[in-house]
Amino acid sequence: MMTLLQISTPSDSIFVPRSIDNPSFGQLIKEGKYNEILDSFIAWGIDLIVNILIAIVLFIIGRFLITKIDNFLAKVMRKSSLDNTLKGFISSVLQTFLFIVLFMIIINSVGVKTVSIAAIIGTVGLAIGLAMKDNLANFAGGVMILLSKPFRSGDTIKAQNLEGTVEQIGIMHTILRTGDNKTIYIPNGPLSTGSIINNNSLNGLLRAEIIVNVDYGCNVEEVKELLLQTAAEHPKVLKQPAPFARMSKINPTTLEFIFRVWTKKGDEGGVNHDLSEAVYKQLYEKGMISSIQRMSVTLESPNTLN
Repeated sequence: MMTLLQISTPSDSIFVPRSIDNPSFGQLIKEGKYNEILDSFIAWGIDLIVNILIAIVLFIIGRFLITKIDNFLAKVMRKSSLDNTLKGFISSVLQTFLFIVLFMIIINSVGVKTVSIAAIIGTVGLAIGLAMKDNLANFAGGVMILLSKPFRSGDTIKAQNLEGTVEQIGIMHTILRTGDNKTIYIPNGPLSTGSIINNNSLNGLLRAEIIVNVDYGCNVEEVKELLLQTAAEHPKVLKQPAPFARMSKINPTTLEFIFRVWTKKGDEGGVNHDLSEAVYKQLYEKGMISSIQRMSVTLESPNTLN
């Protein structure tokens, strides 16, 4: 008679002894059935060899396909305008992903359950992510910089209170070279989320600006004419946009002029120095600037104060 409540145990449970038709390894030794043990080892060895051969064949085929895919992607990216660093990064990530997929296919084909392996990989990935969160932020920042391209190698930028010429854009950090030939490594995480001033012009033109101070009593029109004439005589100062010279401020002891000219990218430093020297020389020769600061003091008699 069947009972209303039955407890069923899975047939593959370790707590259930093997059946008579399928004895365990220990039972075979106990009963002295060494021939059956040998047959089991031979069957196990044949299965192992077959699985190894399957894994080798799958690896060879998979590696061949991965190489073909990588070569095809390289041809496509070679025709694109992507940065060389980004091209190498994309190729590396794709190869890693494809080899992981190939590894999962191989171990699944030889009979290994991939669920537990995937759980282990996920756990290890979470632990690594928590331990390296700052590095992962720099990694993500490097990807964003390479994709958005706020600057390129050779550009002069100001970022994170630092200034220099971009030598290399890496995945984890960007390398700058300062004017005094020092090397600066800026992490890409804060660099990608902060403000960046790129001195590189989109149209290849840059503006140089000079502040000029002259003494009181100088003719304003004469000073403007002298500044514009100095700009016209310099071979690297562009005619368009036209140079600009106007008085901008009346200081306590001087009149301040602002002098702006446009040059091609790479010439702005030399043009700035050349014009500064030429302007000072001509203003000094005309007596419009002096090294002595003047102060006017008016004395009144005591009777006037009352």
